[in-house]
Amino acid sequence: MSNTALPVVALTLGDPAGIGAELIARLLSRSELVSQANVALIGDRWLWEEGQRIAGIQVPTAPCASLARVRGRTDTTRPAFIAMDTVAPEQVHRSQAEAAGGASALKVLDACMDAALARDIDAICFAPLNKFAMKLGGMKHEDELHHFAKHLGVSSYFCEFNTLGRLWTSRVSSHVPLKDAAGLLDKNRIKDAARLIYRSLQANGIAAPKVAVAGFNPHNGDGGTCGREEIDIIAPAVKELNDEGIPVAGPFPADTIFLKARDGEYEAIVTMYHDQGQIAIKLMGFSQGVTVQGGLPVPITTPAHGTAYDIAGQGKANVDATANAFAIACRMGFARLNSI
Repeated sequence: MSNTALPVVALTLGDPAGIGAELIARLLSRSELVSQANVALIGDRWLWEEGQRIAGIQVPTAPCASLARVRGRTDTTRPAFIAMDTVAPEQVHRSQAEAAGGASALKVLDACMDAALARDIDAICFAPLNKFAMKLGGMKHEDELHHFAKHLGVSSYFCEFNTLGRLWTSRVSSHVPLKDAAGLLDKNRIKDAARLIYRSLQANGIAAPKVAVAGFNPHNGDGGTCGREEIDIIAPAVKELNDEGIPVAGPFPADTIFLKARDGEYEAIVTMYHDQGQIAIKLMGFSQGVTVQGGLPVPITTPAHGTAYDIAGQGKANVDATANAFAIACRMGFARLNSI
């Protein structure tokens, strides 16, 4: 693959009080991963140096004036580094969620999204964030996905995907109280979640994804004796999807469908609420999982775990999920690059 055919993937250092900078140092020390993209690392120079120190790794980078200049590089063997002053070292207290750290993460992400809108970059992979810190730092939305959607001008359906290897999940509802989840179930939301994950898997290189839809109630409602959502809402949504050519199956009892997916019968599951899929995915591979921000005009990925404040600064961070997130960003960024 020539340099011009490589997707430009922006990497961020995440919450400065967490393990993000250490993870990115470990990621960029793997030449076989860096070769998949024209990598643009953006963030505070002191934080990047601190991450390398904690990881015990020195990663050569190439200074670059801006994200807009990355695509024109002729030598992509070293990651481009775009220095951005967002927070001073004395404002950051390791393992603490603070406004300064949250504002720093927001500023870097906003710069990446502006570059994506300008077609200067093809994908974003961000190190772990802290939602509370980001809200202290000025985020006005319930989570980063809604912040991304607002910044990118998205008005159509979007949702988080969680992935583990070849298994992906989408959600009909996400960061809402569980008592509200039933009220958010409707055919259109289920169909939107199914269409979105089906098409996103195609963008990730799977031509004909096998998608299952989970039920909502215990035992799939037991024929209506334990809830009628499966009969009145979910099954009709599945039929309408099939009628329009989206070959999803279900609804299936949520406590067994992940066994079928684990064994390879399905590549994606549409779940009805946040923890229905999250518990299963994290139990099967907490250190491997990836979150993909679905429904946005640019691929955005991140490791599914958090900032790991409990081990920040100790040199113990596991890079596997970050490497998986980067690989997905590269594949989806390549698809976006070739859709121009």
